[in-house]
Amino acid sequence: MNIGKKSIPFKPEQDIPPLDGKVILITGGNIGLGKQCVLEYARHNPAQIWLAARSLDKAAAAVAEIQQQLPNPAPIKLLELDLSSLASVQTAARTFSAASARLDILMLNAGIMAAPPGLTTDGYELQWGTNYVGHALLAKLLLPVLDTTARSKPGADVRVITLSSHGHSLAPKPEGIRFDTLRTPADALGPYGRYGQSKLAAILWARQMAQRYPQFTVTSIHPGVVRTNLMNNATGSPLVVRLLGKVANWVVTPVEQGARNQLWASVAEGVESGEYYEPVGIGGTATAFGKDEKLAQKLWDWTEKELEGYTA
Repeated sequence: MNIGKKSIPFKPEQDIPPLDGKVILITGGNIGLGKQCVLEYARHNPAQIWLAARSLDKAAAAVAEIQQQLPNPAPIKLLELDLSSLASVQTAARTFSAASARLDILMLNAGIMAAPPGLTTDGYELQWGTNYVGHALLAKLLLPVLDTTARSKPGADVRVITLSSHGHSLAPKPEGIRFDTLRTPADALGPYGRYGQSKLAAILWARQMAQRYPQFTVTSIHPGVVRTNLMNNATGSPLVVRLLGKVANWVVTPVEQGARNQLWASVAEGVESGEYYEPVGIGGTATAFGKDEKLAQKLWDWTEKELEGYTA
């Protein structure tokens, strides 16, 4: 991890610049880190924040809570999105693209951890499909509006941030990604092997995106060990691990602090496209798998083939 490396000071209230005219989309914006990001952005006058969530009722409740913390109502729109269904992802992308001509910040924040064995609607291993495939398709379908925004004026600053984790170090060895498991429940990998595989994919995908789309700044980040519902909902974990997760809620980073790394990556100067960052702004900390260009290329080719035929 980032032991011995100095974190970059970043306080969202003072260090997020004015966001006038900018449009932002955040997946999983109804809870935890995503919800905190919506609140922090809302304090800096963006043109629009799209809060994407599986449940519109929960999303609306989150917006009501956020608005109560602001001096003036913020322009927050709801977007129904179930990342475990590629049809839902496609519908969400169409809805957004029909309503907005620009997208300045795409934050791929939503995710699950240590879920029990299962498959998504489209037959992918549950964590792989939710954490990686759904987000990869969403970004692919939003490329036209991202590109239009990047080309709208000289110096346009378009960012894509995907949440990975230091848990990518738990990816199965010696391959990093076991491609033969991706359309199976992958029971043998265990809940954290499946999780690590999906989070490694986020790092490798960001590296490839950065190479192919230099007009964007694309990064993957680890938020730290944050006090969210992620561990409490890790129902595929042994009971003792989940109990430790509940106890850890008293000692780990609060969500207000945990959101800083992804917020920093979305607005700060000096962010390097393609890099993986640990809190806050510490690069160069990915495992050897996370820096494996051949594996990244193999993943990119696999992803492109899987997502053929999906259009916004």
